[in-house]
Amino acid sequence: MSIRVTRRRLGSLVLAAAAASPAAAALLPRLAAAQAAGFANPHLLVSVEELMALGGPLGLSADSAYDNNGIALIDVRPAAEYEAGHIPGARHLDPNAVVDPDAPIEGALRPQAAIAEILGALGLDAAQRIVFYDDRGGFHAARMLWLLEHLGHQDTALLNGGFAAWVAADGALSETAPTVAARRFGVSAMPRRLATADYLLRHQHDPETVVVDVRPTHLFAEGHIPWAINVPWALNLTEDKMFRPAGALAAHFEAEGVTSDRNVVIHCQQGLASSHSYVALRLLGYPRVRVYHRSWAEWGSADDLPKASGA
Repeated sequence: MSIRVTRRRLGSLVLAAAAASPAAAALLPRLAAAQAAGFANPHLLVSVEELMALGGPLGLSADSAYDNNGIALIDVRPAAEYEAGHIPGARHLDPNAVVDPDAPIEGALRPQAAIAEILGALGLDAAQRIVFYDDRGGFHAARMLWLLEHLGHQDTALLNGGFAAWVAADGALSETAPTVAARRFGVSAMPRRLATADYLLRHQHDPETVVVDVRPTHLFAEGHIPWAINVPWALNLTEDKMFRPAGALAAHFEAEGVTSDRNVVIHCQQGLASSHSYVALRLLGYPRVRVYHRSWAEWGSADDLPKASGA
């Protein structure tokens, strides 16, 4: 574990010291909202500054520091990267731990009971605020946020900018994994967060439903669902891998006809990138957003499902 002090770190020190008082603790949610100004659901993002304030002086954390604030911080980078250095206090979850290796569809998820067991083994339960981060602009972390909301856990968020933002802010690193006790992670699935191939077929002529393929344009051109539109997921982010400001993000989707009054179904190749755009639309307050998590891996390989090509 290392400690580096800069002006920015001194600022987080002040926040951390203030967080020890009840008045300052009450201020932190407003600080988070200010960081995500303009979003309808700012609670879905956590800033590095807020995380440092909750983690103790200089952003360093004992194993229980985030737990004491009701937060479980989960690193979903590959194991080797986690072991080389992670945010102190973060627990590790392999990026593909929730994927069923025996499923005929690449990227398909494990059964809900198996996922609940994995999450429970991390010491997670319904009482915690669960914050995920990765080093790909939220590419893997977003799938976990969508999945937890689908499983009925509402208090979850992404670290905006992820591990790169923490390092850029001179956040301390640890090579020590925290010790956690297994808990029971309860599941109360919310079907309105999930779409299937049958759901897409039933709604293909519904003017209130829009299907969004978030894969890169060249993959969309090679083959796609005929009534889908292409809005690549990478456009959700700024150059430094942070979510775009609310106004710019809203204008981006609205220009493509993805408006908040429509029923939005998102898909990609294997359910990862689609979850990222799910988070983007949830940040903007879209009320009806679903992920077709089996995505093109299922649709593109099925002989009985219609397909189109070209832009």
